Amino acid sequence: EHIELLSGIHQALKQALPEVGTGYAAKLRAETIQADPRSRLIAVAGHTLEKTTAFSLTYEAEPLDSWRALVERPDLDLVIVANINRDHGAIARAALQAGKHVVVEYPLSLEVAEAESLIDLATTQGKLLHVEHIELLSGIHQALKQALPEVGTAFYARYATITPQHPAPERWTYHTEQFGFPLIAALSRIHRLTDIFGPVASVSCQNQVWPTVATSSSPYYKACICSAQLRFKTNLIADVVYGKGETFWQASRILEIQGDRGALIFDGDQGILIQGEQTLPIDTGSRRGLFAKDTGMILDHLLNQAPLYVRPQASLEALKVADAARRSAETGQTILMPA
Repeated sequence: EHIELLSGIHQALKQALPEVGTGYAAKLRAETIQADPRSRLIAVAGHTLEKTTAFSLTYEAEPLDSWRALVERPDLDLVIVANINRDHGAIARAALQAGKHVVVEYPLSLEVAEAESLIDLATTQGKLLHVEHIELLSGIHQALKQALPEVGTAFYARYATITPQHPAPERWTYHTEQFGFPLIAALSRIHRLTDIFGPVASVSCQNQVWPTVATSSSPYYKACICSAQLRFKTNLIADVVYGKGETFWQASRILEIQGDRGALIFDGDQGILIQGEQTLPIDTGSRRGLFAKDTGMILDHLLNQAPLYVRPQASLEALKVADAARRSAETGQTILMPA
């Protein structure tokens, strides 16, 4: 269960940062903020005051019973939003309107139009709006980009993540409205590919959801499978599969790229390059420390104007592709992306 978190950089060092969320990512961010002499955790707001208070005590912050009270505080410079997907846009808008810098875990919003308006608002306010995409900082992504020329002209990619859960938890990540359409909620699956291969020309998608009980009107579900095919403007075809819950029995995380001179296969944290009869291992490094790296880069940007690794417009373009997948799943039609 995510809850809202707020942090602050000392005013003497020009900036103060707030963050929203007390889940795993929020915990890692709080630890980074606490360890960095340039920053200080100021306040936390969450879904339940009991959990918010416990989280706040750990990091010597003030617990609040409302994210609205948090964003209105004058002693904060940056809000980090890490709560349920449905509320990202509303909290980001309130924080920007209150004159704060904003960091949001993807997706920026479940709606394309709202995401576009938030980017415009940040520009008008002259404030940072950073959409976290730590998959771009990962060792796998960096190794993939470095090794990609070895496969020649890429023509096919497959990115599939399957996560069995028995039983599926009755929490926001299995809630239709709070989580959102699977490929919008799991936007990194698409963004990793658009970062490598560029603009998408067309999208077709199918989505299936298993309700908790066949006759129930509950917004919770016990499993979902979402499968999209993207045709890029380079003519590369990519299959993106996201599945989770009780209907699955074997976990899988596969990223495959086929080219006219070889193939790249990443299975979990292991990577190989295949060229003819030769198979070479690829060092993918560690998955640890990515939230800390993202947070450190945010502080460097705010205090020293250092460049960030991703622009919100890039996240928006991935969101448009994910939304096209949603529309395709709903209509059964292939969606053409704007030229």
